[in-house]
Amino acid sequence: MPNDDFVWTVRTFIYQHFAATTRAPGLGEIARHFGLSAGQAGETLTALHEKHALFLEPGTLDIRIANPFSAIPTPFEVEADGKRYWANCAWDSFGIPAALHATEAAIRSVCAHSGAPLSLSVKQGRAVSSGEVVHFLVPFQRWYEDMTFT
Repeated sequence: MPNDDFVWTVRTFIYQHFAATTRAPGLGEIARHFGLSAGQAGETLTALHEKHALFLEPGTLDIRIANPFSAIPTPFEVEADGKRYWANCAWDSFGIPAALHATEAAIRSVCAHSGAPLSLSVKQGRAVSSGEVVHFLVPFQRWYEDMTFT
């Protein structure tokens, strides 16, 4: 098991990679960056997953979620700093501009109930509201039971 300081250093690298490239680094990229074997990099990702610091694709060592970033396309597309990111949910779609310290962002999604397109934005660092409401089907204390559903 890698030591905690190193685990958090790898987590920082993962977030910096997401911010710079809009995608999660792969196991090989993490291993090369830190001079690790694939096994050591995998142990570190597993440790981060067990700490709920990120979420791996079930049965793999592929990063699926590093909140608020999603490694796969979702219905929550966020454009900030000239790049397109995917958020995991409505909440995370505002978390991406916050994580990037972006004062401007465009968020595109669809209403889960009606399927109608939604366009939201962040202007001067604040969410611009048009009266939208977000409903969370799963209470927060149960989110980690199944992050891909939540």
